[in-house]
Amino acid sequence: MKLVDCLLPDPARNLACDEALLDLCEAGFDHDLLRFWEPREYFVVLGYSSRIRADVELPSCARLRVPVFRRCSGGGTVLQGPGCLNFSLVLRLDASTRPAGLKEPELLTTISGTTRLVMDTHRVALERLLGEKVEVAGFSDLVRGGLKFSGNAQRRKRRAVLFHGTFLLDLDLRLVEELLPVPARQPPYRSNRPHREFLANLRVPAGTVKEALASAWRAAEPLDGLPTDRIEELARAVYETKEWTDRW
Repeated sequence: MKLVDCLLPDPARNLACDEALLDLCEAGFDHDLLRFWEPREYFVVLGYSSRIRADVELPSCARLRVPVFRRCSGGGTVLQGPGCLNFSLVLRLDASTRPAGLKEPELLTTISGTTRLVMDTHRVALERLLGEKVEVAGFSDLVRGGLKFSGNAQRRKRRAVLFHGTFLLDLDLRLVEELLPVPARQPPYRSNRPHREFLANLRVPAGTVKEALASAWRAAEPLDGLPTDRIEELARAVYETKEWTDRW
């Protein structure tokens, strides 16, 4: 598995990068990929099917000058910003190409199986790092003491899957309260709790989480160059456009 640790200049290009890496593997690139990036500015990210007027406090975003974007994967709406560590896994779906040591590669053939494989891998890695119990809840959340610190989503193509998510390390949770309403659709374990009673920061250095995940996925060798042309194409034609962001 190749390792990609890079932050691009703006939210649109960082979101485009994930899709471009998925396209790279879909086109036949012969390695899986693990990417990390940590945003320097605040912005809201809608899931592919999220409804902007229902899922975002648009007047607050305008007042605070927090832009809104939409990603290519499912899942709910989130606030990105300083204190978030993002990871992106691009995994090839052909089990015969799986690297040695990856358990149960056949799980990648389904949405639920892929979620189980990734979430169990991350749960074990975070338990070892934190020295305390971590649970998978709500299908694709990681929680500690009933509080969510990681949410995830995926997008599938014929030959590869993108599975990406965020670890809350030191995000301003008061800003989440101000910019995002409590979602109408929520996992049962949330019990309609407001963000400040549902989310929690890990309060650990980003580097230690990166090391734990890279070790769990056996990702060490850097990727030799990004698909920069495809990233730029997607950023300009899709992620920067009002038509894409406001589509639902």
